[in-house]
Amino acid sequence: MRTLLVTGPGGAGRTTLAAATALTAAREGTRTLLISADRQDTLGAALGTPTGPRPKEVEPGLTAVRPDPDTGFRTGLLALQEHARPALDLLGAGRLDDEELTPLPGADDLALLGAIGAAAHTQTYDTVVVDLPAAPGALALLALPAQLRRYLRRLLPPERQAARALRPVLGRLAGVPVPAGSLYEAAARWEERLAAAQAVIEAPGTSVRLVAEPGPAGADAVARTATGLALGALALDAVVANRVLPTPHDDTPWLAALRAQQHKTLAEWTQTYPTHEVTHRGQDPRGTDDLAALRAPAPGRAPDPVDWPVTDTLATDSLLIWSVPLPGVVREDLDLIRRGDELVVTAGPFRRIVTLPSALRRCAVTGAGLREGTLRIRFAPDPDLWPQNR
Repeated sequence: MRTLLVTGPGGAGRTTLAAATALTAAREGTRTLLISADRQDTLGAALGTPTGPRPKEVEPGLTAVRPDPDTGFRTGLLALQEHARPALDLLGAGRLDDEELTPLPGADDLALLGAIGAAAHTQTYDTVVVDLPAAPGALALLALPAQLRRYLRRLLPPERQAARALRPVLGRLAGVPVPAGSLYEAAARWEERLAAAQAVIEAPGTSVRLVAEPGPAGADAVARTATGLALGALALDAVVANRVLPTPHDDTPWLAALRAQQHKTLAEWTQTYPTHEVTHRGQDPRGTDDLAALRAPAPGRAPDPVDWPVTDTLATDSLLIWSVPLPGVVREDLDLIRRGDELVVTAGPFRRIVTLPSALRRCAVTGAGLREGTLRIRFAPDPDLWPQNR
């Protein structure tokens, strides 16, 4: 399955371009699903037909859906409350009823992740286009499955489920209820759903397309987002320069100046990223005819996955070098912390916790350097852990 995740700075027209991209893919003959979590149904406005939690065929080959976070949030919270009932009763906590529950921040993100994972599970579609929230919120959303899975493993390690027969004894010794098996079962269900979404996000057929208006603000947003994508090892499909002004028919000074400003940014993007221009139509597109006129490119072949290679220089320098591509980052925005078998990498406003490759777990970090947009982390083998016959 080919998955294209569309994001960009707010107000740049990402939902419209996501819809136009999905329409192009469908008209080229692929079974296409378009997903958006926008509560205001901006997607429906662009398509010219309302969308909702039930998949809707916009035209042959194109289906649109907006997952409903309310139902999923209520169901999940009520189930969690039931599983945690012994602990809540011990604390004297009052029970929440269905009718008093309203979604908390983050419910939309979880609903969108669930829809992404479900689309891959059904195997009904060849192409899935996802209208993500605006960056940098989209980057936080894409990192969420891995983060939540890590938290679940720390809070409810699966191996503790094996001690089921000892729970009553442990409960009596500790004097407090021990988490019931149903709580671990709930954690396992969440683990399964999060793993499904993470598998799609990290799949070789998945990439991210950025939509931005060319100009100083758009250039800053694209550079910042590209750094976040690289840190998350997410492949950048292309940059779509939206609302590019056509060549003016007169010498209006302000219009010529704005056009020149756009041209400068476009020249920079073309040298750095795969770039596609969408001309300003003079109005907000409404309906499939307007979307088709934008000529948004279909997803096409996915770019090569982002690679963090380990280079063996043991014979010459007694080191292993881990190369992390971080385009656009500056030295002052970088920070590294080793925590056991994990490395915490911070690049500007973005942070990622990555598990070290097996060979590097038996090494100590001796330093790092940034050159030409690549962070090179140096590891020296620990003599007590490294095979002596190397």
